[in-house]
Amino acid sequence: MSKVLILDAIRQPLDPVHPGRARLLLKEGKAVVYRRFPFTLILKRQEYADAPSALRLKLDPGAKTTGLALVNDATGEVVWAAELSHRGTSIKKRLDGRRGVRRKRRSRFTRYRQPRFNNRHKRKGWLPPSLGSRVANVLTWVRRLMRCCPIGAISMELVKFDMQVMRHPEITGVQYQQGERMGYEVREYLLEKWGRRCAYCGAKDGPLEIEHILCRARGGTHRVSNLTLACEPCNVKKGTQLIQDFLDKKPDVLALILAQAKAPLKDAAVVNATRWHLFERLKATGLPLEIGSGALTKYNRCDAPYRKRIG
Repeated sequence: MSKVLILDAIRQPLDPVHPGRARLLLKEGKAVVYRRFPFTLILKRQEYADAPSALRLKLDPGAKTTGLALVNDATGEVVWAAELSHRGTSIKKRLDGRRGVRRKRRSRFTRYRQPRFNNRHKRKGWLPPSLGSRVANVLTWVRRLMRCCPIGAISMELVKFDMQVMRHPEITGVQYQQGERMGYEVREYLLEKWGRRCAYCGAKDGPLEIEHILCRARGGTHRVSNLTLACEPCNVKKGTQLIQDFLDKKPDVLALILAQAKAPLKDAAVVNATRWHLFERLKATGLPLEIGSGALTKYNRCDAPYRKRIG
């Protein structure tokens, strides 16, 4: 359960309080609602209290959503957590619509306009509006949380998807992904791509295995477009069959798998394009910034003693 952020009478952040304590402060008239997102209270009278404990803001950037969490390093408690949805897709659609309208001017009988795109120069570090909105959205919430709670450090997952290796792993030459964490980036991408469930039967609770849509015995490759997730019974049952023969009685599932297998790697490209921009902007806040890879996070989570299942 997330705690409620609270400010004193002069708008200085205090230690977040339990929701029950927040309801009591509102009921007694000692505090009022200062902000709804994130939900924050402000005290009516100045009360002197101990210095608040510094919290760590943890970020998990993504293409469509970004995870935010406030953690107390001393106790390991997750004080507050949220999931931030981005508008990059809708911005891209609107820009495409605007582009179409402008292109129609070429066929209209209107005055001639000199082309302007030849004189435009993109500044260094420029991002498309659909990608820049993701970075700006995260920074807006980071600044908002810094005003509402005592943040002492920031941790960011600096994710990188190797697009070339994901499409053509056989051309790597040097096996730089060897070791205990070998393949964790590709596995994590497959889990996100296929919704963390078996592509054949839809099972979600059991352990999942990486499955070749076209088996290796029939000439299948290790490309991501040829990989999916399957539970152990489905993986054993399929064997070396063609997917068309294995799913001959499930045409809807077959069509969905074939369409999903050829899906572009747009989300991975978005994360790769914005990760260093977000890193530099967070570094400019002046707070200590800690970074980590997605593979390391996945490895630590699976290696933890309380981890009971894979996926």
